[in-house]
Amino acid sequence: MSNNEIVMQTNFEGVGAPKRGKVRDVYDLGDKLLIVVTDRISAYDVIMEEGIPGKGVVLNQISKYWFERTKDIVSNHVISTDVCDYPHLFHKYSDILEGRSMLVRKTKPLPVECVVRGYVAGSGWKEYQDNQTICGIKLPSGILESGKLESPIFTPASKAEVGDHDENITFEQTVELIGIEIAEKVRDISISLYSKAREIADKKGIIIADTKFEFGIDEDTNELILIDEALTPDSSRFWPKDEYEPGRSQKSFDKQFVRDYLTSTNWDKNPPPPHLPAEVIAGTAKKYNEALSKLLI
Repeated sequence: MSNNEIVMQTNFEGVGAPKRGKVRDVYDLGDKLLIVVTDRISAYDVIMEEGIPGKGVVLNQISKYWFERTKDIVSNHVISTDVCDYPHLFHKYSDILEGRSMLVRKTKPLPVECVVRGYVAGSGWKEYQDNQTICGIKLPSGILESGKLESPIFTPASKAEVGDHDENITFEQTVELIGIEIAEKVRDISISLYSKAREIADKKGIIIADTKFEFGIDEDTNELILIDEALTPDSSRFWPKDEYEPGRSQKSFDKQFVRDYLTSTNWDKNPPPPHLPAEVIAGTAKKYNEALSKLLI
């Protein structure tokens, strides 16, 4: 398969239809899942009609990088990223699967997204300006846009269906959803994961401003494990360290490039989205590849 060929969705003969998320096609193999990362891109919880060439491979490789480097903090769902280890009927699709897929443990996902913020940006900046809080957490006065927080904070969100918007929730609401023991556990693990990743990325010239983790319970072992993706430009804000300047929005390695274009069109953030011009698609692909290149140095 050509690197320029865009994979918007997958279908494999002899396998049931996948559950399609915003970016991932997930195949239920009974006791395991096969996750295929497509080149779809979403913004404001709406999937764009155009894909970004090679994006799925970049996201999958970045997740693989972080899953490997954070397993000392918490186990994750990865079994293998080698197509040879997948069930035999997938082997003939290796040209599509290579680099953009992983075979993973099946879990019962928790109904919350575990967001950690180290900087004030995005919806956090909007809320801070109004109330001097983020997700109900009171913060000191005088923090600038994109300003670094003294310590990372845990700001969970409810998990929305595809096409709906995730909503920030308080820690108390998280406790109501999953219980105090697991809520405290995912909060502490999330902050540990973010802190370690931020330190690693900083040495490679990347600021991870915030990120989102998802966790699941392995029903065979009752173990809490990290699932979905890990510290990618889709689930995080990646900023170039050498261009960081508090007091403004930052240039980034993530899909902010697409968001900025969409904002310029005055789109109302409801489907259908505007078409993405060729230069926005090419520029976004370049940003994703740059993030992967910096990490792998």
